[in-house]
Amino acid sequence: MAFSPLSSPLRTLSYQLAMALSLVFYGVSASAQTVPVQGRTLTELAADLSAGRISSALLVKTYLARIAAIDRAGPGLHAVLSLNPNALKEAIALDAERKAGHLRGPLHGIPILVKDNIETKDPIATTAGSLALAQNITGRDSPLVANLRAAGVIILGKTNLSEWANLRSTRPISGWSGIGGFTHNPYVLNRSACGSSSGSGAAVAASLAAAAIGSETDGSVTCPASMNGVIGIKPTLGLVSRTHIVPISHTQDTAGPLAASVRDAAELLSVMAGSDPADPATVDADAHKADYAKMLDANSLRGTRIGVMRFLAGFHPETDAVFARALQTLKSAGATLVEIDSLPGYETIANAELTVMTTELKTDLNAYLATTPATVKSRTLADLIAFNQAHADRELALFGQELFIKAQATKGFADPAYIAAYTANKKLAGPQGIDKFIAADHLDALVAPTAGPAFVLDIANGDNNLGSTTTLAAIAGYPHVSVPMGAVYGLPVGLSIFGPAWSDGKMLSYAYAFEQTLKLHQHPQYLIDVKTNPPLKDLLLPVKR
Repeated sequence: MAFSPLSSPLRTLSYQLAMALSLVFYGVSASAQTVPVQGRTLTELAADLSAGRISSALLVKTYLARIAAIDRAGPGLHAVLSLNPNALKEAIALDAERKAGHLRGPLHGIPILVKDNIETKDPIATTAGSLALAQNITGRDSPLVANLRAAGVIILGKTNLSEWANLRSTRPISGWSGIGGFTHNPYVLNRSACGSSSGSGAAVAASLAAAAIGSETDGSVTCPASMNGVIGIKPTLGLVSRTHIVPISHTQDTAGPLAASVRDAAELLSVMAGSDPADPATVDADAHKADYAKMLDANSLRGTRIGVMRFLAGFHPETDAVFARALQTLKSAGATLVEIDSLPGYETIANAELTVMTTELKTDLNAYLATTPATVKSRTLADLIAFNQAHADRELALFGQELFIKAQATKGFADPAYIAAYTANKKLAGPQGIDKFIAADHLDALVAPTAGPAFVLDIANGDNNLGSTTTLAAIAGYPHVSVPMGAVYGLPVGLSIFGPAWSDGKMLSYAYAFEQTLKLHQHPQYLIDVKTNPPLKDLLLPVKR
């Protein structure tokens, strides 16, 4: 159901009412007939569908009931921003196809969620979390969504995100958007789900859909995967089309799946991948795409040489301890570990990346806004800045738009500062970074901790992300998988595995081998605070004497 912005005091209420009415429209409540889905993988659900134990219609109703019980009521995750009113009808049609013997593939009849900066042709807006795009109902599928539909996937709805994919303020609150509010981490509710694909990560962890699609410019798939204890892959830039996705940076943006298992992520990426004439970056995608699920091998780490990126670790001692155990798991699976202590010049990469992203944001976003329907009144970045100022009571109440203003002041792709930043960063991240490490030591992949444990929602200070390993692969445009490696005080942390361009299948296979060796099974407990974790609760009290 689409939602229109109202005056400030009514916005939150109207959103909750819209969600409630959507569920009533389906005839779904928290007490509706359902099937067990918590912690179940897409592949397990597909097997149940194939065996006739469940139907796609019942699966849709089950997930809608979970959204009603967990996302709207109960813990109130706010991971799902809008629901597709056609989802149940599509499920019934796909059930009929199955009964008639027509199967579109292993994803036939599987319901998933899509980040709300990715267009779908459903009668719901693509908002990027902003009130300025509350009426952006385009009626068009992004190519990646069209590919998923052709494979029989049901688009259940859209997920909340860090507004404008987290490139609006220098002090953002990851997981907050003007329309969707704050997405809570399902493990500990006063903690961040990271961003910008916050809702996608939290929704998969809470089993609000079989899987979800996110997008990443730098860390926006892999960080939510890490902090929500799920799998996320940022593919090679150009493997998946970006057409009809609200952009930040055409040299770094890409969509990617978040899922409960590596196999699930591989199945989704296999369908999403492909060349798109409207996206020049994808010209080689058809030549490189594969059936990634068939490439998974539980023994694939045996005989490999894995580079340990020490200069990307060390930002959090407890995470380092989990990382050390993960390295032992890699060794037990047959990998030889090679220490990598530094990358000369790495300290310069962040400032140059910001120059690139803000410059590209202005041009790329202006081009996107020009294609939106007439109902969208903000046609340029300058219009968005003015819109936020006019709606400051909601849009600017928690943090500002310093990066929007910085982007508006940029001078375009001919600016020597942009050219220098882009050229230096691409060279450092790729040829002098990932590629050089792999060639020098005959490595198969590189590893590091993805990020620290989820940080507390802090309105006063903004995000307190201790560190991450996402930037090199993001700038280089190379594949990056985050797979759960353990927990810190009950909060998940992920292992990053990344490698050279077009090695997506190998990286997924190494992640699969790690996953199968570790056999880690975490499920969220929806704790109010980390202090309510029973072992920690006792430690915070004085010893009885």
